[in-house]
Amino acid sequence: MCNTPSYVSAQALTYSKNMSVLLQKFSTPYNTAPFSKIKNEDYLPAFKEAIGLAKAEIEVITKNTNAPTFENTIEALEFSGETLDRLSNIFFNLNSAETSDEMQKIAQEVSPLLSEFGNDISLNPELFARIKRVYVQKEQLKLTTEQQMLLEKKYKSFSRNGANLPEDKKEKLREIDKTLSKLSLQFGEHVLAETQAFQLHITNEKDLGGLPEGSIEAARELAKSQEKEGWIFTLDYPSYIPFMTYADNRELRKKMALAFGAKGFQNNTHDNQKIVLEIANLRFERANLLGYTTHADFVLEERMAKNPTTVKAFLHDLLDKAKPAAQKEFAELSAFAKKLDGIEQLEKWDGAYYSEKLKQQLFNLDDEKLKPYFKLENVLQGAFTIAGKLYGLQFKEINNIDKYHPEVTTYEVTDENGDLIAVFYADFFPRKGKRNGAWMTSFKNQYRVNGINERPHISNVCNFTKPTETKPSLLTFNEVTTLFHELGHGLHGMLANTTYPSLSGTSVYWDFVELPSQIFENWCYEPEALALFAKHYQTGEVIPMEYVQKIKESASFQEGMATLRQLSFGLLDMGWHGQNPTNITDLKAFEIEQFSATQLYPDVKENAMSTSFSHIFQGGYSSGYYSYKWAEVLDADAFELFKEKGIFDKETATKFKDFILSQGGTEHPMTLYKKFRGSEPKPDALLKRAGLLK
Repeated sequence: MCNTPSYVSAQALTYSKNMSVLLQKFSTPYNTAPFSKIKNEDYLPAFKEAIGLAKAEIEVITKNTNAPTFENTIEALEFSGETLDRLSNIFFNLNSAETSDEMQKIAQEVSPLLSEFGNDISLNPELFARIKRVYVQKEQLKLTTEQQMLLEKKYKSFSRNGANLPEDKKEKLREIDKTLSKLSLQFGEHVLAETQAFQLHITNEKDLGGLPEGSIEAARELAKSQEKEGWIFTLDYPSYIPFMTYADNRELRKKMALAFGAKGFQNNTHDNQKIVLEIANLRFERANLLGYTTHADFVLEERMAKNPTTVKAFLHDLLDKAKPAAQKEFAELSAFAKKLDGIEQLEKWDGAYYSEKLKQQLFNLDDEKLKPYFKLENVLQGAFTIAGKLYGLQFKEINNIDKYHPEVTTYEVTDENGDLIAVFYADFFPRKGKRNGAWMTSFKNQYRVNGINERPHISNVCNFTKPTETKPSLLTFNEVTTLFHELGHGLHGMLANTTYPSLSGTSVYWDFVELPSQIFENWCYEPEALALFAKHYQTGEVIPMEYVQKIKESASFQEGMATLRQLSFGLLDMGWHGQNPTNITDLKAFEIEQFSATQLYPDVKENAMSTSFSHIFQGGYSSGYYSYKWAEVLDADAFELFKEKGIFDKETATKFKDFILSQGGTEHPMTLYKKFRGSEPKPDALLKRAGLLK
């Protein structure tokens, strides 16, 4: 939700010079967040005040004596709570990228307040009565397509979240939501604590055998920073993944893998087993309370897939196609490991190591050979250049706005006319207080009000290989595709061009949101695109075409196994959320059952997936992890058009921008997709790309 001057009289009167900076209008370039002026002690009072302001705005709507209209009810509600939304964006973004014990404590206090406020709105009978009166007249109202969608979403957000419940059940819903908000936070805090608690401290140089020079140097610098001898490796991805891929010492790989897989599953103060069970059961209870069979039924009603039956059929259809290929690939990998090192049983800590060796043998290609061509700054500029060729964007680094950490770089994004499109924050390296993984988020949404097109503030947060004393940040090819993936999400946010903030940018059906990110990865495999940025960091030599060819050839290497892995996560998600979880008492036994159809490696009794599966127990992917594969069907089908017309074809890019990137959630995603492509997507392009089409 965002605010407009038309509806802020109650709020505007409340501002004073003594207020926290978080509650004042930001007097900053581009209205960006003044991070350096924000103190942790500001947050809690600011949240309480902002909730009060938002409540006052809701009261203006409910006490309006005029008959409910689209403008005085639906639009007024949409443009309420701007201060609270902006504050929430700042706080929770920093709680993921730059947290501390103090911030986590504040989050535990703030989350129930926000949950309660959300319920105060969705369970407000006077407000819902006004919305309902507008909704029942929708056929008579002359609304635009976007207004129709806003009305539909507002009505459903109330009806689907308890507005029609009797009072006793409304109270129960409030209790559940408050508990869920706290449990989700605890889950994430535990995963972060477990990630940062483990270090592999190596003092014998022989134990570094096989590891790349850059990985060794980074580990040495980490040890030095802790005033220790030797080398320190951690569970942060830039440290963990090279270790698992290249370290010759099998016992140490095992030690790292066990630590990684045991996060939240160690019967200690950071154990997540009970939290997972409680979250799953509360989500189920909440869905039942609202009249749905399962949590997945509730969630999927507002997705392209519509229901759990469709999702399970989709996952099992892909499973039938991928499993024979995956089993064949696993047998080949097992035979290779046995021939090379006499390994009788391939274990999980062997997978990345022998896959890399097999890939090198088959394609004469390894990441260490490629990394010199993928200096972070060059890759980022390359991604910017490609966005420019496709969508006419220009990215200019700026230093006149506040950053929440010195490592963050900031950019002004403009169009071909020099008009501001977005402000972009890039935060690329792991550090204490930053959770693992990669994500896109926003500090401010795009929306239009009073003739002004408010432009968004978008952020990409990743955990890439850090520069060392002797080398810049050199990316693995997987990190290159991750950067493009997240910038693809970023472009979805930047190019948003809607009236209403709740329909803007990435505010789309969850199984559609990965299309803009996944399609942008495709340019990483195209010679014409690679030539723009894949240049040796020392010599400036463009990546040899033989390497490019090998990248393309190896793109479907072990794709059957990779697909099976993704499907296993989707099936686990549906296991937790697509059935009654009340009889699950043993998390580990339940996981074994869910993984039975996709299992290749022997189970590791000390490890569990669910206890650190942040996507579904902390992020927004519950009942939605299938979205990655679902969107792959869309992106493969969509990129076929670019390949037919030319990967920089302006007409195709303009159609993709106009019908997909700029429209947000203003229309049903399939309607938008068909406007771009001319027809519904077919899975053939994905299966062909993955080498799974017979």
